[in-house]
Amino acid sequence: MKLFIIGYMGCGKSTIGKKIAHQLSLPFYDLDKEIEQKIQYSIFDFFEKFGEAEFRKVEKDTLQMFLRTSEDCVIATGGGTPCFFDNMENMLKNGVCVYIKKSPKLLANRLIQAKQKRPLIKNKTQEELLDFITKQLSVREHYYGRAQFIVTENEIPIEMVKNYCK
Repeated sequence: MKLFIIGYMGCGKSTIGKKIAHQLSLPFYDLDKEIEQKIQYSIFDFFEKFGEAEFRKVEKDTLQMFLRTSEDCVIATGGGTPCFFDNMENMLKNGVCVYIKKSPKLLANRLIQAKQKRPLIKNKTQEELLDFITKQLSVREHYYGRAQFIVTENEIPIEMVKNYCK
């Protein structure tokens, strides 16, 4: 079983993913951290130097590496991962997707403190950030909403996920 944790940046994918992996006794991977190890750049620096399009190619390649392995694991994806190429389709074919759904206002409040580390939002005011997130979520919901499980709390229905995977 591969369990993909998806959702917008700042929704808690990595925190929740680690918790689920522990509960399921599975290894946990953070796709962004795996990418940084692979490219030897922070994602922020890579975006600055090579741009988003190049980053999305590396992201797809790194995701493909996990899709090809037979290892059962929990993977927290980047916020945009499901929205590019055929990533969402491939995750749905090769595992279970859990969408951590949060409101734009909550996400903006979480991200305002960390915006300098996030290339897509680094120069935005609180108001611009909320507007940006709202617009992006309206586009990304098409992808995120395809997940087998959509949760709004920080608790994932572990038993339901296990039963779904049987």
